[in-house]
Amino acid sequence: MASSDVPPLIVSASRRTDIPAFHMDWMFSRLREGFVDVANPRNPRQVRHVALTREAVGCLVFWSKNPAPLLARIDELEAFGIPFGVLFTVNAYGIDLEPNLPPLEERIGTFLALSRRIGPEKLVWRYDPIVLSKRYNAEFHHRRFTEIAASLTDATGRCIVSFLDFYAKTVRNTAGLGLYDPAPEEKSAIARDFEAIGRSSGIRLESCAEAGLPLPAAACIGAQWVRKICGRELEIRKDSGQRPLCNCVRSVDIGVNNTCPHNCRYCYANR
Repeated sequence: MASSDVPPLIVSASRRTDIPAFHMDWMFSRLREGFVDVANPRNPRQVRHVALTREAVGCLVFWSKNPAPLLARIDELEAFGIPFGVLFTVNAYGIDLEPNLPPLEERIGTFLALSRRIGPEKLVWRYDPIVLSKRYNAEFHHRRFTEIAASLTDATGRCIVSFLDFYAKTVRNTAGLGLYDPAPEEKSAIARDFEAIGRSSGIRLESCAEAGLPLPAAACIGAQWVRKICGRELEIRKDSGQRPLCNCVRSVDIGVNNTCPHNCRYCYANR
């Protein structure tokens, strides 16, 4: 049990892999045991013991591109008594970038069903990353973002966007696809277009770790959102372990890199 002088944790599940899509059996086994041991991805010998009890955890934040397996077991999850929210990424790329995702229509159906089950305030849409190429140009993004936003009207009030970061492994894994890093003017034009589309659907647009965009800065795991999910005050501090422009509050990530079979070509967490 967490002692009275230890603030409840925010647990991120996970930036490193898609736990809701592929690892819910493991997640439930950890919740039943009441803990998980997490290795530092940069130093596997450094292991942190993380309590996963309702006393120790103030909020669980799930990151996913296909949380249908989570939705199918939502009663089981809620029985643990730990508040949770979901950051649900919905893009519309082809199999050249996202080879192992269900069809877009199926993922939108999951989004709508999950929103009805847990409420739109606990569900955030991520359109991330925005990838630019000859195939995935501004017109493509305008058309597909418009379609998705219209489908998600009333299912969420918030959408977080960001452009692809060209990490070394991203450059290597996307070689030959013609991806490029757009100029600030092109990014701003797309952001303004998305903001207008979102506004017409009642969805607020925010940008994640992006400098200079004409959008409010997001915090994917944000203080206000976390308080709304858990219904109580938590110790809120900026997460110094994230990128300098990231506004997320401090959390503990319990995922493991290189364990997501989605195998999205641009992913920074898979080799």
